[in-house]
Amino acid sequence: MSTSRAVARLLEQLGYPCEESALLSLHFIPQLVLDGAFARIGYFCVDEGVQSRRLGAELEHHVERLARERGCDRIEVHCHGRRERAHRFYARQGYEESPKYLMKRLV
Repeated sequence: MSTSRAVARLLEQLGYPCEESALLSLHFIPQLVLDGAFARIGYFCVDEGVQSRRLGAELEHHVERLARERGCDRIEVHCHGRRERAHRFYARQGYEESPKYLMKRLV
């Protein structure tokens, strides 16, 4: 299976059907009033067939290492309310809820 097809399959598992050409990324966003940047995970998913094998934790540790190397002061990830198992995963990884999230749809 191609990498792009594997990524598209993971996004489908998250409930976001997409084309194989979609890109996933880790963003490093500079802060204007504070030193350094923060990291934002675009999408984070481990295939349903291999969950609970510490792969998610390994990926998250890799993201944390990259963020620290870039001088980031935090990592943010948006996780849909319906993904309760993912919420428990993030809590185990040390994430805490940031209750204020606003967005404006343009389409």
